[in-house]
Amino acid sequence: MDAVGALRVEAYQAENFLAGAPSYVEELRSLGADGYGTVLVAVTGTELLGTVMLETWHSGSEIARDAGEVEVRAFAVAPRAQRRGIGRALMRAVIDMARAGGAQRIVLCTQSTMTAAQRLYLAEGFTRIPERDWTPTPGVRLLAFSLALSPLPRR
Repeated sequence: MDAVGALRVEAYQAENFLAGAPSYVEELRSLGADGYGTVLVAVTGTELLGTVMLETWHSGSEIARDAGEVEVRAFAVAPRAQRRGIGRALMRAVIDMARAGGAQRIVLCTQSTMTAAQRLYLAEGFTRIPERDWTPTPGVRLLAFSLALSPLPRR
């Protein structure tokens, strides 16, 4: 988890995504360590390339509203590994995991400046849900996205 946390911070800092919320560094570094989320990683050999967390709904969820929703959090790809399909692979894995777990909807938030991530979300079928946009700290507006999941076919 230390390496995952370091990668998240490195990726966010490389794109200046923490400028408006420097206090978020420690939360970003530790997400998933509290038992509420499943952390997925992309690796090659021993090199950590990217990570994403799928968090089931709980009373402290940021934007998930009930047990049918799960949240994607702490999505990051190492700067040296970007534009190689790693983010897409991680998003597809998290979508598959959410569907297999019986979730009805995936929700997530992203900064308006995270345009590459937004393009990926839209390409994977997410849609904007502006009614769930929110401001966790002054000057940081988070945009909400959602993906409705169809159940897995029965065998």
